[in-house]
Amino acid sequence: MFPPEQTALFRGVLELMNREQVQYLVAGAFALHEHTGIWRNTKDLDLFLTAPAAERALDLLAAAGFECEVTDAVWLAKARQDDFFVDLITGMSNGVFSVDDSWLVHGTPAVVMDVPTSVLAAEELITSKLFVTRRERFDGADIVHVIYGTRGKLDWERLLKLTGEHWEILLWNLLLFRYCYPMHSDFVPAKTWDGLLSRLYRELHSRNTRERFRGSLIDCKMFAIDVNEWGLPDLESVLRSEREPKLNWSKSSSGAETPAA
Repeated sequence: MFPPEQTALFRGVLELMNREQVQYLVAGAFALHEHTGIWRNTKDLDLFLTAPAAERALDLLAAAGFECEVTDAVWLAKARQDDFFVDLITGMSNGVFSVDDSWLVHGTPAVVMDVPTSVLAAEELITSKLFVTRRERFDGADIVHVIYGTRGKLDWERLLKLTGEHWEILLWNLLLFRYCYPMHSDFVPAKTWDGLLSRLYRELHSRNTRERFRGSLIDCKMFAIDVNEWGLPDLESVLRSEREPKLNWSKSSSGAETPAA
């Protein structure tokens, strides 16, 4: 149950996006609930969009009276009204993954705040949480719950494609699932287990000394000593600098007028 003003605000944002045909997917608490049944109270409405769509959404929200800003050009903008936020998310903060049209195509139809819409598909929801591995926040439990909540009925090939070269992070989370739910190891197909474990075995025996240090992708703070004192490369900074397109929006460029008091 939400306060009436929060319900009206979130519903209004979704209806605005639908009316103006902005392509987006609802994420956060609403997507987690859709795939697991778990509910968390939230003051944020998380929307996943491509960067161009996010810039258009910011124009619309600013014109509707929201206070808007690009918090991080690599992945995040915010629109605030009263005590509630709309987060416009275009990728992951470390620059590894970004939202593209394929994410939108595979969205899961849902009804949020009585508004017909779509939420992140389970595969993209898992992908979006793979690198939320900070000291202060760890989304591994959410990933485990999505696998359990869907009974493993996922497009595993697509999940592997989304993960790409970062397949070891996926394997790490699958091992966490196996540890938590040993009686349901079969929720992850044998083909997926065999493929990932065989790949790990090959990598362990390849002795490739040219692979890059990747600790900063996990947490740039916890692995700061590696970069700042031990001289290892800061891969997060490299990926963030290379990530395109970045969000390029400001209130002055939106053409939105400040609403009358």
